[in-house]
Amino acid sequence: MVAGHPGARLGAHPGAVAATVRDPRLDVFRGLAMFIILMAHTPGNFLTLWIPARFGFSDATEIFVFCSGMASAIAFGRIFETRGWLLGTARVAFRCWQVYWAHIGTFLVVAMAMAAIDLYGDFAKSYVGSLNLVPFFQRTPQQLVGLLTLTYVPNYFDILPMYLGVLAMMPLVMALALVSRWLVAAFVAGVWLAANWGGLGLPAEPWSNRQWFFNPFGWQLIFFTGFAFMRGWIPAPPVRVWLLVVAGVIVLATVPFAYYRILNAVPELRAAATAIKFLTTKSDFGLLRYVHFLALAYLAWSAAGVGGHRFRPSGVGLASALWAQVLEVVQKVGQQSLAVFMFSMVMARMMGFAMDLAGRATVTVLTVNLIGAASLVLVAYGAAWFKSHPWKRRAA
Repeated sequence: MVAGHPGARLGAHPGAVAATVRDPRLDVFRGLAMFIILMAHTPGNFLTLWIPARFGFSDATEIFVFCSGMASAIAFGRIFETRGWLLGTARVAFRCWQVYWAHIGTFLVVAMAMAAIDLYGDFAKSYVGSLNLVPFFQRTPQQLVGLLTLTYVPNYFDILPMYLGVLAMMPLVMALALVSRWLVAAFVAGVWLAANWGGLGLPAEPWSNRQWFFNPFGWQLIFFTGFAFMRGWIPAPPVRVWLLVVAGVIVLATVPFAYYRILNAVPELRAAATAIKFLTTKSDFGLLRYVHFLALAYLAWSAAGVGGHRFRPSGVGLASALWAQVLEVVQKVGQQSLAVFMFSMVMARMMGFAMDLAGRATVTVLTVNLIGAASLVLVAYGAAWFKSHPWKRRAA
């Protein structure tokens, strides 16, 4: 079909997923990422010693961004396909508007919470300083301008701006897809190369040369990989024993170069890990992070079964019922990932504050993490309830 034909579909593939279909694998893995991100953002949380980032090059951020790419293919790809490029771009712009204000709101709430603790508490440490927010309070007028123009992006608050930057590239990607998917591949690869070897980035603060920690020009590679898989531009890989073996070897081979106990015990491995740092960099999304994540994703995708049927329990008995309930909860968290993520950014700092007060005994840390995880679940169900517009339903 000719690209300019009124019925042409913007880069769609016959195997592309319909917009109304939710893939349980997408929600489950994105939900798991939300719980991991909460633990990883909590200061002094020993459970972070057991998150995926400690045993490999990639971590929950890759899960979040990859799944966001897949979700965007479902949410926005169909609009580009059926309503045209202009309306598709308008839909993406509206989402960018939502993410932008989510970022601003999250920053202000966290900054306020840290300032309140410093103002009304009597603690040896500065909680404002722990997030490097002193420049914001010392030069508030200048930093407010930087905050709203995204030229002031402190490290703790750089995930949503990165996501915003990647979303902004989607209309261009869909326009290139009208011509050829190879153009899309060339664009995505070229931008990633420019970020990793050309220094392409965005300024994070006006008083230094520091760039955004999460460089959207690097991280768009994993986002559009997930996007391409869900759109059908890249065919799903077959489940083969030899592919499972290769993926498993890649995942296991990275452990000695990532696990801190091994690195501390073997200086040679530590030196090797330092030497390949440019390939494992998190800021620009190094090549080995991409390879490691794809291997891990293939194993997880294979384990989930065809269509994610293992995430749809069909058995009977107590164990099956409990498994079904756990999956339902995790999926709900994944479905409301933006609201949950915003809340987790605040909750993580408050969890760290609570452990500063109560200590970090094992029971205390486990209890605080359990409360934090339960809070994410409550936020997810609450957000889903509000989105259902219950006030519009006909009264009984």
